[in-house]
Amino acid sequence: MASRALSIAHVCPLLWEAEDSDLVVHVRGLCEELSRRGHRVLILAPSRSGERVRESRRALRQTRAEPSRLLEGADAGRPRVLAVAEALALRRSGETRLRRAPAAVPVDASHTLELLLSGVPLDIVHVHEPFAPSVSNAALRHSRSLNVATFHAPTERLLSTSIARRLVEGFFGRLDARATTSAQTAALMRRCFGGEYALLAAAERRDWAALADQVEAVYEQVAARRHDRRGDAALAATLARRPLIDVDLHMHTDHSYDCETPVEVLLATARERGLRAIAVTDHNEISGALEAREKALRAGSHSPARPPLKVIVGEEVKTASEGEVIGLFIERRIAPGMTLAQTIAEIRRQGGLVYVPHPFDRMHSVPDYEHLLPVLSEIDAIEVFNPRVAIAAFNEEAARFAGKYGIPAGAGSDSHVAQGLGSVRIRMRDFDGPTEFLQSLREADILTRPKSLLYVQALKFLQTKATPPAARRASRERRVRRATQPRRRG
Repeated sequence: MASRALSIAHVCPLLWEAEDSDLVVHVRGLCEELSRRGHRVLILAPSRSGERVRESRRALRQTRAEPSRLLEGADAGRPRVLAVAEALALRRSGETRLRRAPAAVPVDASHTLELLLSGVPLDIVHVHEPFAPSVSNAALRHSRSLNVATFHAPTERLLSTSIARRLVEGFFGRLDARATTSAQTAALMRRCFGGEYALLAAAERRDWAALADQVEAVYEQVAARRHDRRGDAALAATLARRPLIDVDLHMHTDHSYDCETPVEVLLATARERGLRAIAVTDHNEISGALEAREKALRAGSHSPARPPLKVIVGEEVKTASEGEVIGLFIERRIAPGMTLAQTIAEIRRQGGLVYVPHPFDRMHSVPDYEHLLPVLSEIDAIEVFNPRVAIAAFNEEAARFAGKYGIPAGAGSDSHVAQGLGSVRIRMRDFDGPTEFLQSLREADILTRPKSLLYVQALKFLQTKATPPAARRASRERRVRRATQPRRRG
């Protein structure tokens, strides 16, 4: 038995009316047993009944203000079936039974699944045969919960296992656990896609109690991956009495190879934009952050009436092949070129925080699911909004990842030009040191005022590659003079 009741959605790709299908029988029997054990269970499936689809959509509209109501009464052996799409019953000439192939996914099914899976507070989304195109595949795409998949058929699918294999492998990276109903299916999946597969041996003999025991063990394993969202309650109460400040957690100076913003200009612009704390995170370098902290402290001592600007010393470190990771609150440069795990260990040795920038931005070399899942327990925060990410879906995927694992969400401008600074900021309680910072981040709000990506990228190009070295030096001197000269009051 599970240690606590869970909220679970099982997603069946077949028409729910295909009652002779082994897969439908499996989903129904398992869900009824899980529901009897006190779990609140939804079954999401396509249906050939237009009335059933309309009833499900009415229920969705009626609970829009409080989606958790959809889970009411879904325990005590009565899982709730929601028809997420109407699909045609496919038969060949002379057939009397519904085909056992997954039903085609209507356009509106994806929207319905998105509303359900983003609104209903679920612990687990359990998809069955999540190959595209299917309702199960669409659910995996929209899920914001921990994801488990069961693979049933021991037959190879040409499109998924050969033609689109790399794409499918990447998509299956969203799964937190994989299971099969037979040893043959497990062998096929390991050969085609790799990974570990729990064998649900009780499925073949339809022993629902034993099967529920096995599935609950899988759920317990994946649920243990989640971080404690609450943090330190006593510290949270202390921080609640502090003022709110605006913070930008990701930016660069001319100590980065691809940036021409002097430290003085960065600090002056941060103050002008109303930022009270910044994290300076140069590429593979810490000298710019140390210089910024020293100059900010010096400026604060000279102007006690002006609110001081906090500088968090950070570094955006390039790993050997697993993208970049930021260390915050560190004091010594971390060498690039190590593995992600080794880089994280070095951040930890310095007492720093592990902050993952722009994950899933597949236009660049970044950490993806396969890299992040093995080090999940070591990640302190994840950047869920970066205005320099060209495809919005990558930021959305980062937000889903942070949400499902309970990891504090961060954001930053990733500014390589002063004009982009503060375009995204975090409003959080004032903090002192990494422990208070992380607790404050748990309750923070992200404010987006994004500059045009084309505009800031063009400025970056003009200030770096398009300008000759001598002109860059002259421009730097002028900008530093303007940033450091006292302003005249007219």
